[in-house]
Amino acid sequence: MTSHFPLVKHGKGYAVDEVEAFLERAREAYNESDSAQMTASDLRSASFSMKRKGYSPVHVDAALERLEDAFARRERENAYDERGRDSWIEDATTTAQVVLNRLARPDRERFRRVNILTQGYRRDDVDKFARKIEDYFTDGAPISIDRVRTVVFSSERGGYDEAQVDAVLDTVVSVMLAVR
Repeated sequence: MTSHFPLVKHGKGYAVDEVEAFLERAREAYNESDSAQMTASDLRSASFSMKRKGYSPVHVDAALERLEDAFARRERENAYDERGRDSWIEDATTTAQVVLNRLARPDRERFRRVNILTQGYRRDDVDKFARKIEDYFTDGAPISIDRVRTVVFSSERGGYDEAQVDAVLDTVVSVMLAVR
């Protein structure tokens, strides 16, 4: 079954063969009874080479987000059956508390900084968004999963370590999907 994502007309897009192979593995994993083959987290961390006349990243990313939602829903239902709803919610609450502990740090100290000669995420941008996530967890302030998935930060020399910030954002998405 071939995907029908639009191709990028100018510039580069995701490598068609890589996307197709990944989506085929995802289909197989979703249809198998052994859900350990692929998880929602695997979908969230998928990456592809950029090639001329590749698939439109916007369209592929949107499809991957829908797949991630489906995998997360199935993982949650399986966990409810195996461990019970209360255990699943307790795990999500524990993970949310770990995130909150990180986000409760003072502005400009929430994450590891990169070398002053290296570009990282702009600390003020990350701190502002971190407060929104903190409000979501503590006060139930509205923020969508899509907003967390698609947030973009400016860069600055000596900014926050991008990998560390991205890992926390991935964890936030996991918690949000777990309690959805």
